[in-house]
Amino acid sequence: MRYMLLICTDPTGEPEESADVPIDQWVNELDASGERILGERLPAEDAKVVRRRGKRLIVTDGPFAESKEQIAGFDLIEAESLERALEIAARHPMARGGLVEVRQFYQE
Repeated sequence: MRYMLLICTDPTGEPEESADVPIDQWVNELDASGERILGERLPAEDAKVVRRRGKRLIVTDGPFAESKEQIAGFDLIEAESLERALEIAARHPMARGGLVEVRQFYQE
């Protein structure tokens, strides 16, 4: 099953240096196991928000300032179960310094 890990900042998280494993090690281990399919950082300063309201197109700088958490990146993984996906997410360094949201891909 495929899962999307949304890697988010969180002002209540621990300092980055408290991570159990460095991000490079986490990536290398999952790439070697074949469980990580793709992952990238998503710089918030480049984000745009697009809306259509009737015939009006609205493009604004994003993300919204109201949210203290911001999506900082993502990882697409293949895991045998939700439990395994959660184990993988828990080992991500941002699980301590931020948060990792786990979503299973839609299946019919």
